Amino acid sequence: MSKRGKRYTDVASQIDRTKTYSLEEAVDLIKQAPKEKFDASIEVHLHLGIDTKKSDQQIRSTIVLPHGTGKTKKIAAFVEPEKEKEAKDAGAALVGGEQLINQIKQTGKCDFEIAVATPTMMPKMAAIAKILGPKGLMPSPKNETIAPNVKKIIEELGKGKVAFKSDNTGNIHQLIGKVSFEKKQLLENLQIFLDAVKKVKPSSSKGVFIKSATLCTTMSPGIKIAV
Repeated sequence: MSKRGKRYTDVASQIDRTKTYSLEEAVDLIKQAPKEKFDASIEVHLHLGIDTKKSDQQIRSTIVLPHGTGKTKKIAAFVEPEKEKEAKDAGAALVGGEQLINQIKQTGKCDFEIAVATPTMMPKMAAIAKILGPKGLMPSPKNETIAPNVKKIIEELGKGKVAFKSDNTGNIHQLIGKVSFEKKQLLENLQIFLDAVKKVKPSSSKGVFIKSATLCTTMSPGIKIAV
């Protein structure tokens, strides 16, 4: 077993592992903990009471975090030539149509974290579906990355729109900000995210929906929170 660093053990000593903290208490613990040498991300991890084998119990939705996540993602926009300028102006790092698709097809490289597209480009993107799909980069109506108005999609992503989904173990992992955020900003992001998850509870899911919730930074122990 690897030995934990001094900072980790110092933070862990302040956390009662048998206690479930309120959202405010958990954020206070994180904010008051010894700082990393970098602006650490803060994540929330949920374990859901869903049957992952049933397709109607898979959780997938989007939400705009009012204060963003503190992390800017590189966006690629697949659009017609006449829409390239507005996509660039909206903040897309990579913009193109068939030429960009052919480039990815030939190299297999995807130097971006989110892809958006217009509906008319989607048939052409079938050529790179096997490259983007396994990486979770294929535009999809489910995560609202396909629309005629790509400018609006890109601007919303820039303002803090995120997509979340359950994994094959029934968990959701979501970045909700940085340690440098104000306490109020973190609490608002966290509460809005939790409310969004509760709203998409499948009708076929019985019993406790959110079985457990944990808040932590990238390199700190988890804090159990009440939801």
